Amino acid sequence: MTALVVVGFIVIALASIPIRAALMRPPRPASSADREAVRVDADGAASRLSALIRKRTVSSRDPDGWDPAEFEAFRKLLEELYPESHRAMERTIVGGHSMLYRWKGKQAGEPLYLMSHYDVVPASDEGWTRPAFSGDIFEGRVWGRGAIDTKCTLVCALEAAESLLKAGFVPERDVYLSFGHNEEIGGDGAPGIARHLEEIGVKPGFVLDEGGAVVEGVFPGVDKPLAMVGVAEKGVTDIELSVRSAGGHSSTPPWKGASWRIARAVMRLEAKPFPAGFPVATRVMFAKLGPHASFGLRLILANMWLFEPLLLKVFGKAGGELNAMCRTTTAVTMLEGSKAANVLPAAAKAVVNVRIAIGQTVETAAARMKNVIADPLVEMRVLLPGDPSPVSELSGPRFDMLTETIADVYPEAIVAPYVVMGGTDARHFARASSTVYRFSPFELSKAERASMHAVNESISIESLAKGVEFYIRLIKRAG
Repeated sequence: MTALVVVGFIVIALASIPIRAALMRPPRPASSADREAVRVDADGAASRLSALIRKRTVSSRDPDGWDPAEFEAFRKLLEELYPESHRAMERTIVGGHSMLYRWKGKQAGEPLYLMSHYDVVPASDEGWTRPAFSGDIFEGRVWGRGAIDTKCTLVCALEAAESLLKAGFVPERDVYLSFGHNEEIGGDGAPGIARHLEEIGVKPGFVLDEGGAVVEGVFPGVDKPLAMVGVAEKGVTDIELSVRSAGGHSSTPPWKGASWRIARAVMRLEAKPFPAGFPVATRVMFAKLGPHASFGLRLILANMWLFEPLLLKVFGKAGGELNAMCRTTTAVTMLEGSKAANVLPAAAKAVVNVRIAIGQTVETAAARMKNVIADPLVEMRVLLPGDPSPVSELSGPRFDMLTETIADVYPEAIVAPYVVMGGTDARHFARASSTVYRFSPFELSKAERASMHAVNESISIESLAKGVEFYIRLIKRAG
């Protein structure tokens, strides 16, 4: 089909689209006149976050790569900073260092479950404006590793609890605060808490963990702030490819040796990506954002029956996040061959990090990879299996509770669901509850989001204060 024919087809198709779909207007934001004012001690919250950042709670798979004393000091400091919470709540230590707080409610029922983690990734001071573990309060911001990922949410949840307890508030149903100690290494903290709750017969109700945030400029054609709520996570799996050979001296290389076969396997995976498709959560995201988009984008999103194939192709060609939104992705992250320049490898290996799209599994992804590689001499071994999480409810009372709370704090933001590309501790609770959401209640710029696991991680005191307000409102709204 020639380009002229394609253009002609699109013109005819556009002419047939109902004018009402093309001219959709975004709804007017709800009035904020009836919102109850919430007082927040912003400077106090910043000071307490600063003190907690100074505890070097770095997690590591290497037993010598972390210091248990720092974690113990962190927990002791929490008791000093939040005395009312520690008097009123029952704290259970799980897995040696993870913390589970129970705030007893007036009656039985599925509890509100608020999550965070207090371990952080390593950091040196090189490249930082302020030292990485200084906790400096500088230019209206709190600086240091964990300021965003995620000691901030831990602080906001405890600030909210402390404030409400001082005011005499008692929740209708139990509230749990869950703070894992090794999320950054995919450790046993959160899974241990999940098992503990199951053993004592507690079924989490509404669950909230880190994830999306209030962001701008992330969706083409939409210039309003977006409150992105994670409703599911892609699966995360590591698969090792290996080829064995006799080895030997590099002066007499074999035909199509181990390294060649591994290289070909990698190239075949790159050349044949997984099929593209939009999961239901992404379609709902498009529906939420469409009315707020520019005219051209509104036109496309209102008529996905026509434009979906084109949109999938565009997303795939764009690469990066857009490509990852619509398919299972593979990334070769580790390669291994010989230890010497003149020695043929006895085994060549590659590790492929696979991010599995909603609707697929480790088994189906591995089977497709095997078919694409199409080489019986390439062995495959799943090192770390991880299926995608179930998709949480996209509507209903609990989702409404979250969106209404977001609207209270960020009235101009458009709330939309999305699928989280990375992994969070929330996935360990997704089979126990159908209302597990991933949202950090902060306005985060592109630079702030990029600072996580990098240099100059910091959060503004203003944004931190809004996070405290969010948790106060959420706890009160939940009862």
